[in-house]
Amino acid sequence: MFRRGEAAEGEEPDYRFTLANERTFLAWIRTSLALVAGAVAVLHLVPLDWRAELKLVVGLALTALAVIITIYAPVRWVRVQRAMRLGRPLPMSALPVITTIGIAIVCVAVLLGNYWR
Repeated sequence: MFRRGEAAEGEEPDYRFTLANERTFLAWIRTSLALVAGAVAVLHLVPLDWRAELKLVVGLALTALAVIITIYAPVRWVRVQRAMRLGRPLPMSALPVITTIGIAIVCVAVLLGNYWR
């Protein structure tokens, strides 16, 4: 993920910070995996008395959110690692906001599913 010579740039950060960055990355990947499991459950496993269109919207929304997180998590990991190596402030991440908005949309769809038949 680093360009040539970039990994050697700057100073090696404290290993605890590197491992914390890796744990954060893995937490995002676990979140993504949980969203995929939720999508499978909504679409195929849980017998919901919802309209088929709404089940599809919720399942696709969960899957789309999982894909966004899976793509953005390694990008965030690299940006944070690079900032630590160069002694710069850590970059802000849009991932928590994206996840919050996505989950809020899914929650609204689930509420609609329970009341709109």
